[in-house]
Amino acid sequence: METIKHAFADGISRRTALQSAAALLLVPALGHAQAQLALSTAFNRAARNRALSQRLAKSYCQILLGVLPEASSKTLADARQQVRKGFDELAKSSLPPEVARQVAELKKQADTADALVVLPPTRESVAALAQQSDKVMLAAQTTAEAFEKVAKVGSAKLINIAGRQRALSQRIARDYFLTAAKLDGKGLRDQMKADATEFRLALDTLAAAPISTPAIRNELELGRGQWLFFESALQRKPDDKALETVATTSERLLEVLEKLTDLYDVALKEVLG
Repeated sequence: METIKHAFADGISRRTALQSAAALLLVPALGHAQAQLALSTAFNRAARNRALSQRLAKSYCQILLGVLPEASSKTLADARQQVRKGFDELAKSSLPPEVARQVAELKKQADTADALVVLPPTRESVAALAQQSDKVMLAAQTTAEAFEKVAKVGSAKLINIAGRQRALSQRIARDYFLTAAKLDGKGLRDQMKADATEFRLALDTLAAAPISTPAIRNELELGRGQWLFFESALQRKPDDKALETVATTSERLLEVLEKLTDLYDVALKEVLG
């Protein structure tokens, strides 16, 4: 009997061991591993509001400035649609009570932001939305941290970091446009510098993470390349050409970061089988 036990133990693959360990960690919070698969997607949807709040404010300010007005209007509409879709999906998820409370507060803040973009932008409404977008981002960050605590697996932190990169890219672009509109309040330029520093450090953190795939490494390299284009555009004075370049490069960078975050989401699912 002992021989059979040892043979069985020796036959367990590394992948199976990882799956078992992850599942055992998740059972207390969610009941079973399959619930965590749904939770990882819910994690991504809730955390995405960090970026969407900033993208909403960015595109709204672009419209005020007359920067690629048709494309900016489409971006604004797309951001609003993604927010609504995300909360519709979250409503169908079975969330732990502590996470559900954070999601409810997040939705409240997001609804307030959405109500501000119904009318054409003015300097006052753009300034108000910029302030509200930071409230949404803070609520979304708190929600993401609540998800991460529940998940209790290392890849959840990577989803959180990659997801925050989306938000930083959009907030930096938003602040560039706010500066162009002469709505740069106290500390805005310092925040842009701090966000840029955090973004670069997070890229290094993700590159050094043990959980990786060829697809993740490829997107990280693409992200570095797009960041350089974006960062270069930010150094220019906000004339018409520079404003358009920041608008387009920020959207391209966001596309790469969206895919990267989704790849980390997939990696978590694969660990759990």
